[in-house]
Amino acid sequence: MRPWSLPGTNRLRFALHGVDAGTERFLTENQGVAIGPFLYIGAKHMVTGYDHLLFLVGVIFFLFRTRDVLIYVSLFTLGHSLTLLFGVLNHIQVNPFLIDAIIGLSIVYKGFDNLQGFKLLFGSQPNSRIAVLIFGLFHGFGLATKLQDFLLPQDSLWKNLLAFNVGVELGQFFALLLILIALDFWRRSDSFYRFSTASNTLLMAAGLVLFSFQTTGFLIDS
Repeated sequence: MRPWSLPGTNRLRFALHGVDAGTERFLTENQGVAIGPFLYIGAKHMVTGYDHLLFLVGVIFFLFRTRDVLIYVSLFTLGHSLTLLFGVLNHIQVNPFLIDAIIGLSIVYKGFDNLQGFKLLFGSQPNSRIAVLIFGLFHGFGLATKLQDFLLPQDSLWKNLLAFNVGVELGQFFALLLILIALDFWRRSDSFYRFSTASNTLLMAAGLVLFSFQTTGFLIDS
């Protein structure tokens, strides 16, 4: 048994990512193609995946044009779709606590980037599009690692994975739509710019809390 696969630890980690006991039982016992259930599970995972959503909030916080939103979200989607499918189909696993710690840092990065912290400290900012793509790859590996912990049956696995991935994208679209509507209303108020610094500081704080939690889990479980 891997040191990060202790039963109690897995149950806690799955609960934090919207995987209840019924879903866990279905994933481990399912045989054959199950497009509908995997679509639902993927969508549910994204809608309840606060770590993914916090990162996306940071990504689109200062994006005012629809074209820019589509570009950045597409880069994130490309990144996590590639590593999700590649990781599961090729049985590539990484320590889930470390991956989730990196995901926490991705949230910190985006909040810091929105505050123009890199420009203030170093005189220039990293390429935001490349950064979003790279962090998307890490987010995908996080999904891939969690799915492999269920020891999914290999029969028709790629079809079920595609359905899960499509479900993730549908969930992401739904969540982003709500976030964009909320942001659009907020941007019409003067308070948006007054509280933008505080909002991104809170975003960084949330990322640091997630990073600390996952790092502690790694140290305890090592």
